[in-house]
Amino acid sequence: MDDLDREILGILRRDARTPYTEIAGRLDISEGTVRNRVERMTEEGVIERFTVATRRGNVQAMVEISVDVNVDTTEIAERIAEWEAVDFVWQVSGEEDVVVVLDAADTGSVNELITRARAMDEVIGTKTRLILDEQLG
Repeated sequence: MDDLDREILGILRRDARTPYTEIAGRLDISEGTVRNRVERMTEEGVIERFTVATRRGNVQAMVEISVDVNVDTTEIAERIAEWEAVDFVWQVSGEEDVVVVLDAADTGSVNELITRARAMDEVIGTKTRLILDEQLG
């Protein structure tokens, strides 16, 4: 991956629907170059998916979840990913094992999700952070 690939990715991160002709114009390259590079990065797994970011509710939060040492975090993450209001579930290193990013209607809904997580036998603790603002990099 070179600097041109990184520039293309930067544009697509902000808006995955940006037409290749527009990207080409911004970077002063041909549309075919953009298309070929995006196809290559997709085939190589650099681009995993094109997605839509939504804002369903009024409260966004990150819930950091610690689980027992003998627990399969993949299985926990897959179960939590199915819950309403969950946008992302990441398995992470550090004190916590799983991070859940959610978009809820209100703080009561956030609290319900936290309570649901704490009720899981495998969970030993949670930490919650409300997301105040988001900037795209």
